[in-house]
Amino acid sequence: MQSLEEMRAFFAARVDIYDEHMRNEVEGCREGYARMAALLPEGIHSLLDLGCGTGLELEGIFARFPDLQVTGIDLTAEMLAKLREKFPDKRLTLIEGDYFCVDFGAESFDAAVSFQSLHHFVPEKKRALFERLAKALKPGGVYVQCDYAAESEESEARYFQELARLKREAHLPEDAFYHYDTPLTEEHEMQLLREAGFAQVEKVWKQGNTTLLMARKNLGKTEILS
Repeated sequence: MQSLEEMRAFFAARVDIYDEHMRNEVEGCREGYARMAALLPEGIHSLLDLGCGTGLELEGIFARFPDLQVTGIDLTAEMLAKLREKFPDKRLTLIEGDYFCVDFGAESFDAAVSFQSLHHFVPEKKRALFERLAKALKPGGVYVQCDYAAESEESEARYFQELARLKREAHLPEDAFYHYDTPLTEEHEMQLLREAGFAQVEKVWKQGNTTLLMARKNLGKTEILS
């Protein structure tokens, strides 16, 4: 059974074991890192990484795009410090903060990624984030997400019910941000991406409960007509 731990503190306490845990103990992650890098289209120059952590997903991405400009956002300073140590010569803009609060700008990035970061939030919060993400991508830009998916609508509902119970018992406010898995089904996740304005949304790969999704923003009117 999961217990509640403040999100930033949870990852700060585990920074030294995080890479090994993700590569070797979370089903599908090792292959997911490679597949995520392979999905990004040729010719991209700028990338937004939501919940970048120690940059595990960036290893394969930088192998394909060594000159890529990456903006990474993460809650935990210790994670970001480790990421910077890994890639001292790369073009990195690292932001310590909550990606729900950071301004992404408009048509600022060729692509965006998120790896095992978004399975902690209610659907409404995710949809709002996806809307901002779609706005931040350039026309034709892609978003690649590798994350933990719930097996069914029933299991999805149980995660949220259990989290609410734990918060009540601990006398925590409903909006308190603690590390607890509340994944959505892959169908629900894809629905939110479509509702947020992404034109093409598809499931690319799955291993266990680790699911890789790709969403593409529509081309602008000029590109469509030309």
